[in-house]
Amino acid sequence: MKNLFLFLMFSLFVAGCGKQQKEEIRQLNGGIKGGGIYNINELEDIRSLDPVGINDVVSHHVAHQIYDALIDLDSNLQIVPQLAKSYTVSEDGLTYTFNLRTGSTFHDNDCFPGGKGREVNAKDVKYSYDRIVDFRTSSRGFNYFVNYVEGAQEYYDETRAAQNENREPKLNGASGFIYVNDTTFQIKLKKAFAPFIYYNTLAIAYIVPKEAVEKYGKDFFQNPVGSGPFIFVNWTPDQELNLKRNPNYWAKDEFGNQLPYIDAAKFRFIKDLDAQLLEFKNGKLDESYRLPNAIFKTIIDDNKSLTPEWSQFQLQRVPTLATQFYGFLVTNEIFKNEKLRQAINYAIDREKIIKYVLNGQGYAGATHGFVPPSMPDYNTEGIKGYSFDLEKAKKLLEEAGYPGGKGLPELTLQINSGGDRNIQIAEAIQNMLKEVGITMKLQQIQFAQHLDNIDAGKASFYRLGWIADYPDPESFLNLYYGKNVPKNPNEPSPINSMRFVNPEYDRIFEQAITTQDRTQRMKLYEQAEQIAVNQAPMLYIYYDEDYRLLQPYVKGYALDPMHRVNFRNLWLDK
Repeated sequence: MKNLFLFLMFSLFVAGCGKQQKEEIRQLNGGIKGGGIYNINELEDIRSLDPVGINDVVSHHVAHQIYDALIDLDSNLQIVPQLAKSYTVSEDGLTYTFNLRTGSTFHDNDCFPGGKGREVNAKDVKYSYDRIVDFRTSSRGFNYFVNYVEGAQEYYDETRAAQNENREPKLNGASGFIYVNDTTFQIKLKKAFAPFIYYNTLAIAYIVPKEAVEKYGKDFFQNPVGSGPFIFVNWTPDQELNLKRNPNYWAKDEFGNQLPYIDAAKFRFIKDLDAQLLEFKNGKLDESYRLPNAIFKTIIDDNKSLTPEWSQFQLQRVPTLATQFYGFLVTNEIFKNEKLRQAINYAIDREKIIKYVLNGQGYAGATHGFVPPSMPDYNTEGIKGYSFDLEKAKKLLEEAGYPGGKGLPELTLQINSGGDRNIQIAEAIQNMLKEVGITMKLQQIQFAQHLDNIDAGKASFYRLGWIADYPDPESFLNLYYGKNVPKNPNEPSPINSMRFVNPEYDRIFEQAITTQDRTQRMKLYEQAEQIAVNQAPMLYIYYDEDYRLLQPYVKGYALDPMHRVNFRNLWLDK
């Protein structure tokens, strides 16, 4: 009863604070206002708030408010400093030196003596980066670093052996992650890798304190402690997650105002897109990201502007660095058949999906390849992909050994709901495949389990969308890299979940990523992508375009091509 009483009192306190915060709108320098609570909804659940466990967009949206990395990307996808005030790269491209700012502190938390957060230093950076390549953390981003950082593969292998043998590792971290002094951290690469600087903007590279990881252990993923602009308050899975303003955040704006401006943020997890939009229209949400297909044309006119009924709101629209696709597990007995994969690609009328299923809510059909046309400096149109060709699909299906679909078992497509459009697209593709004699059933499961199955190789045909982690084609093409596939088929493959391996692709890809000249690098990327697209390890569906509605009082909140949610400069003009 005592715990119940304390819980009720705490709930009342939080509710009271929420009400007070909404009323406490403060006038700041430069005409900006502070205070208030920002209300946002996600259509899927959070997977983890431990950086090494994050490889999904929803978890990233939340974690990006809690943590800082060494560097970040702004809304124009340009690199900006965070915990590192500056960095340098050696002429040979092998050594990255980060100079840390002073005065940045971790959030106050019981994991620290007296509950007071301490200053972030380079030891924390090394600790956080070592966790990325520590087998014991079940890191979902180790592949980003083990292939390039000195000693990372050795540390990963040693921590795996240590866990299997129930002992402590003989190595003290990866040798290429170097603590120089409290304000200097270095990374040494085994070979030059031109896009590597972007890896330091990923969610897996958020900086965490050792004290918090050790205090919360396996529960750290739901008890996050960072140094970012917001402090974690609580999380009720499937319902809501609350953050509060970090009063000790290091950043200030050009007018001298301390960031962030708002007092709190509340994430809700309404799974239905129509329900999300209704909550937005009723003023209970401050934004509505994505719009229901069925009523899209009542909100957006042919000029891609708001219709009169919705004109009181703000519309943000941007072609995204994102591609929607279905993945084939190419090691599967059915899907190792290349001609079958090609036949499925030719059987899909992508423009019909854009026009009739999405009601225009998409940038273009993915008729070229995986890398979207919004990728800077990349010639997407130079990639020969798959357009709708029913006769070619039937011919390839026959060459695959399944004339008219005879002898081909019913396919199972694993999908997550993601609002209404994932299901509607899947049903449209289901009907299109029937035209060539292929039957397919849908298996819909929760997002976290969906990702777990894909990583583990338990889903042979699955739905995914890929948003660029950074503005370089390697962010997409890395999914085809054969060295991201573990030698042991029982181990997870979170990056190359198709388990696609082609030595010639790997050769050209490796040449591209060591090429510092961006123009030449793009040409090599195109050569490599064409090899992969020819073998069709994916069903390429469409290139995405983002739509977001905002309440009229929301300011300072840009929609970038990678849909990185960032509340640092957001304010409410109430």
